[in-house]
Parts: sequence; structure tokens; C-alpha cells
Amino acid sequence: MSGFRRVGERTVHQGHIWSVAVSNFEAPDGTVFVRDIVRSPGAVGVVPLLFDPEGVASVVLVEQYRPALEREVLEIPAGMRDVAGEPPETTAIRELAEEVGLRAQTLDPLTVIVPSPGMSDATTHLYLATGCEAVADSRQGPEEEAMRVLHLPLSEAVDLVRDGTIVDAKSVVGLLLAAERLRHGDLIG
Repeated sequence: MSGFRRVGERTVHQGHIWSVAVSNFEAPDGTVFVRDIVRSPGAVGVVPLLFDPEGVASVVLVEQYRPALEREVLEIPAGMRDVAGEPPETTAIRELAEEVGLRAQTLDPLTVIVPSPGMSDATTHLYLATGCEAVADSRQGPEEEAMRVLHLPLSEAVDLVRDGTIVDAKSVVGLLLAAERLRHGDLIG
């Protein structure tokens, strides 16, 4: 073990989904220090892959306004784990249907990332969705109601990661891992 330990914490703000805590820690040498931590229930992200008759992979993305950045961001479908006790796979299935109107025959875990370990305990579970079929969407909130759904070749989405157009961390990781699986023959279109 690292020898660091939390010795106290108090919540200074409780929001709708997140809270902010001021936490006291003790270092291995006994030094006590304070850190602000954003407590989060976590999130999910889904890379929905579709294949044309020739087996060429495409992906469904969303372009959504993000108030913290005050601009639109191109992303994979995603959502907060804001239903208490709901397994991340269930959240992923729900978010895929709500945001882009798809249901996957197969939902495979890609990885779990920690997007901001210097300030938050948030984790994001990433999944690969294949065998997708259309279902009714159910967009939640003004940002989702105004978002655009885009269908792009996977190779083009990866190019958008490389050129800096796609900057959202979960989307970068999810798209690159999906492309890697496809390259290694782990997916069949």
C-alpha cells in the first residue's frame, strides 16, 4: 500500500448528482493535507457499431452542447449512473436507447476509465454495442433535445480523434479501443 490514508471528510456542497467534499489525508511521513474532491456516481459511454453489407464499420455519435465548455462536443452516447443501484450495463442499455434510439444485441465491456483522478472519484464504464436495431429514443433535458445524431464510418471517427476534433476523453478511448478490436479481428460485421 502507498501509506496514504483519508482521515476526515466533510461535504461542502450537495448538488443534484455530484457533491463536493473537503477531505483530509495523511501522507506516509505523517503530514496532513487537504484536497477538494468531486464525488460522482460515475457514468457510462457506449460505442454503437453498425456494419454495412460489405462489413464496413460505422459508428453513431452525438453532437451535444456542453454548458461547462459553452460549446458543442462530438461524443459517443453516454450518461450518468444516476439511478441508485443500477448496474452500469443497464445504464448503458438505457442511455443508448434514450440518446440515439438503438438497442444492442451484444454489449461488450471495453474498459473502465477514471477521467479526472486529480479531482474526482468518477469512473466511466465503456461498452461496445453491436447488432444494433432501432427503438424509440427518449431524450432528457434541453441539451439532449437539441443534440444532433451523426452516423460516420469508424475510420472517419478515428481520424477525428487524431486531428483533435473529438476531444472528449471517453469518446477518444472508446473509439480507439473499438477500432483496435476491429483491426485485431475481434469483431465480425
